[in-house]
Amino acid sequence: MLQLTVAVPILAAALLATAGRWLPRLVVDVAAVLAVAAVAALAALTLTRAPHHAQVSWLGGWGPATGVGIPLAADPFAAGLALVTALLTLAALLFSWRFFTEVQAIFHTLMLLFLAAMVAYVYTGDLFDAFVFFELMSVVAFALTGYRSEEPSTVHGALNFGIIQSIGAYLTLAGIALVYARTGQLGLATAGRQLIGTGTGHGGHGDALVTAAFVLICTGYLVKASAVPFHFWLADAHAVAPTPVCVLFSGIMVPLGVYGIARTYWATFAGLVPLRAIAVLGAAAALLGAVMCVLQHHIKRLLAYSTVSHVGLLLVGVAAHGPGALAGTAYYLAGHAGVKGALFLAAGALLNRHQTVDEHELRGRGRGMPVTGATFLLGALGLAGLPPSGLFAGHAVTEHAAEELGWWWFTPLAIAASALTAGAVLRVWLGVFRGTPAEEDPAQEDPAHGARPDAGGGHEDPETRPTLRNLPWTMVSPGLVLLAAALLAGLIPGGPVGAAAAMFTDRDGYAALVLDGRVPHPHSVPADPWTASGVAGFLATLLLAALIAVHAVRRRASDRTGGGILARAAAATSARLHALHSGHIGDYAAWLTAGVAVLALLTTRF
Repeated sequence: MLQLTVAVPILAAALLATAGRWLPRLVVDVAAVLAVAAVAALAALTLTRAPHHAQVSWLGGWGPATGVGIPLAADPFAAGLALVTALLTLAALLFSWRFFTEVQAIFHTLMLLFLAAMVAYVYTGDLFDAFVFFELMSVVAFALTGYRSEEPSTVHGALNFGIIQSIGAYLTLAGIALVYARTGQLGLATAGRQLIGTGTGHGGHGDALVTAAFVLICTGYLVKASAVPFHFWLADAHAVAPTPVCVLFSGIMVPLGVYGIARTYWATFAGLVPLRAIAVLGAAAALLGAVMCVLQHHIKRLLAYSTVSHVGLLLVGVAAHGPGALAGTAYYLAGHAGVKGALFLAAGALLNRHQTVDEHELRGRGRGMPVTGATFLLGALGLAGLPPSGLFAGHAVTEHAAEELGWWWFTPLAIAASALTAGAVLRVWLGVFRGTPAEEDPAQEDPAHGARPDAGGGHEDPETRPTLRNLPWTMVSPGLVLLAAALLAGLIPGGPVGAAAAMFTDRDGYAALVLDGRVPHPHSVPADPWTASGVAGFLATLLLAALIAVHAVRRRASDRTGGGILARAAAATSARLHALHSGHIGDYAAWLTAGVAVLALLTTRF
């Protein structure tokens, strides 16, 4: 079953790459959608079986006794993540059906290969094959980012993406080489068993080689997860990638970097290296991403920086080092995937209708799009943690685990990040769908209020022609379904989620699953999201988000009269932050290098 889950999209991609140019568009669309639907069905079946039956497949008939086999293994977390990946891909392809009136089969081929790479990355139990699928994912994502290669800005964003991802991948490969040099193993479970016996230094912690290996491996995953200071590529890629592709980038590809860190740590490095360095980088991403989100007027960039912020909270949840926090992270990831996917699809609807995603140019022009407006409003509430959404449940469960660690700062961090990102989306809703059209807005000409000066503002060549006067169901229903799923994700019972988290964090249990075919049943942890503090946190977040949105709208009006000292100081700070995100690949590579040094320093210090 696991092999089929990976093979079906690859075979469909090969078929479309070979015969797609001669097939009618309808046949290409249907074939791609059916292949993704089959992957979703297989992932759902795997998820139902994973808690009770070992879902492990050794490729090529090589078993664990040989010491060289390559396993695919699915615990409940991996199967659930594969299902989320397939559902987001299905939504993106359905949206593309009418969004792209002229599209070649190569687009569907790339989307299917992207799905196969992500699912294989989730299921693989081998360090080197995780790197292989990581690279396949990156290469396909690079091609999808530059799909409209006739535009210079698209080539620029795609090159930034490809180069930074490649540097991170090389460092990950170097870390894998260190693990292999120490253990002679590449399997996550087998290498973990070897490191416990041979990789410890003073006090039972990993020695310098083990620490270096973990830092290098995590670097590539942190680049994928867009943690600060590895995040610079993200907004550039989202600004130029086709809108359906952005659904996969923000909804699942970036969170897969967080999954890679969690899986590698718990299966191989648990107890050998500390995770607090990851918490520091995650907290920095949560704050900086939220601030940059508020400063954008290019809606796709705004949503991209929102992803940086919320993935930072996911990293903090993983770094909290326990099944309770990981259960909260699972809730949060599911909610974020649905909300962010729906918001990007709504942005695509605006782009189709008005040929721009500039918030100022769209002011008041969304009044005739009630469904799209409702998506932005509910999406903003979802980002604020509206009960019973997955983000609400994730906040509450992770908060409880953080309090047990003495991490008092997690709650104000989560409230601040969520309020800023939700406030930015709520501001878009107020201006675009409730505002009145304005002939002139001085903020449009002020780089401090939006994208980089060389980013082209919000103007884009339309991704689809002709403009659709009425959005078809294929463009409306995917976003609504994703949004509904995200807003109901918190109703998933806490018992199964807690049990899945306990299984994920049990290194010996994972080794037993992969090497012995035995399903572990560790002691489950409670994962009850319905707490008084969780509800209070949502109310505080919603109040702050509303204040931020209203203040932004009023400040924009006061800017027409010149503003005051505080306004000029805020503009200067905004300009400095935008200058850091220069768009120059040399600057981004320098920040990546500095990030590796900081990660190594923090890991050894803690």
